[in-house]
Amino acid sequence: MHYRTVLMYTEIGCFVACACGWILVCSTMPTEYWTYSEVDSLVLTSSHYFSNLWKDCLSDSTGVSDCKEFPTLLALQTYIHLCRSLVITSILLGFIGSVLALVGMKCTKLGGSEIVNARITFAAGITYLLSGFCGMFAYSWYGHKVISEFMDPNYKAKKFEPGVALFVGWGGSALLLVGGLVYSITAGNQACKSSSKTRETSSHHGPSSEPKQKSLYTPPPSPIPDRAKQTPSRPLKGFHRVDAYV
Repeated sequence: MHYRTVLMYTEIGCFVACACGWILVCSTMPTEYWTYSEVDSLVLTSSHYFSNLWKDCLSDSTGVSDCKEFPTLLALQTYIHLCRSLVITSILLGFIGSVLALVGMKCTKLGGSEIVNARITFAAGITYLLSGFCGMFAYSWYGHKVISEFMDPNYKAKKFEPGVALFVGWGGSALLLVGGLVYSITAGNQACKSSSKTRETSSHHGPSSEPKQKSLYTPPPSPIPDRAKQTPSRPLKGFHRVDAYV
């Protein structure tokens, strides 16, 4: 199989992986189960608490749920603000990376030349990597906060456990990281090779390497005669030399 074909299928696979990871990260925003806690009060009734980055909810065994959004923005804990910012940043960077990947992929032929496509694809890989890092950091920090509070014996408030949104976010961030890393490696190598070939061809065809051509210009004859090369001319018949009588 041709090397270009292998690169094209690799880019398609990375794009599918990154697109799936971006969709998974986006799905965690409206998901309510970032944390959950189940408390059995009676034999037939139980309370089920769950929350996400935007609200707290409570449901019972009858299926009735009641959600309450966070009443104030400034009174929230710092890690919630940071997780919100990082997840939104991850979603925006993933969208930008998808646009760059569609432009720079070899199967779309939108970028232009090979070296331009490679550079655009490399930029898409770096953007995907940043998106994956932002998402992974946000989900990991939130999960660490929940697990540390649950494992702390001195923590007296209600203890929660990691919800399904954290695991979905970890999976999506991992897909973004893997796809962005492969994008960056393949496109970076191709961009370096293309730029080196361009420099070599420009150096071979430069003005310094061209063979010197012989000049076809010949100077015009000088109007001043060269006395050293002149031959004495014979006097015409019927005329006498003046210097003979001197």
